[in-house]
Amino acid sequence: MTQKILKSEYPYRGHILNLRIDQVQIDDDTARHYVREVVEHRGAVAIVAVDARERVLLVRQFRSGPQADTLELPAGTLESGEDPAQCAARELKEETGYVAARWRSLGSFYTSPGYCTEKIYLFLAKKLIGLRATPEEDESIQAEWVSRAQARGKIKRGEIMDAKTIIGLQYLAATQRRSR
Repeated sequence: MTQKILKSEYPYRGHILNLRIDQVQIDDDTARHYVREVVEHRGAVAIVAVDARERVLLVRQFRSGPQADTLELPAGTLESGEDPAQCAARELKEETGYVAARWRSLGSFYTSPGYCTEKIYLFLAKKLIGLRATPEEDESIQAEWVSRAQARGKIKRGEIMDAKTIIGLQYLAATQRRSR
């Protein structure tokens, strides 16, 4: 089944997202019309940074959505037209102060395709060199190293509830199983 957009309106345009309201027609025998609410987002990156001891670098920061501190992979929103690999390198340095000599794409995924266009590009970063973090002025970020076992425990206990982080750690585990 397909749908045809008959009309789109933008009741909100913001810095990182837009809200689009589509009037759509379902392409079937009945020609039914529906409303679709779509959050437009430029996309983002998330970085699974692993050190020589096989620890994973996470960041703790306050998030407005849940109104709580979260423990997540370093991540950030793509600038308009920005290459995801360049964004990943920029965000890792800004948020944690680390740069990586080895990068590998782990894939990408949609965060919630039922209503949102956001696609996250996931990268593995290795051979890390510590420099100085330069977070944006509205960010208060603390970097934390955890072992993979500690990360799994934090997920099980609900200390890590961020989807991109859980997905990134799963990608890492699957990648390691395949390389054995």
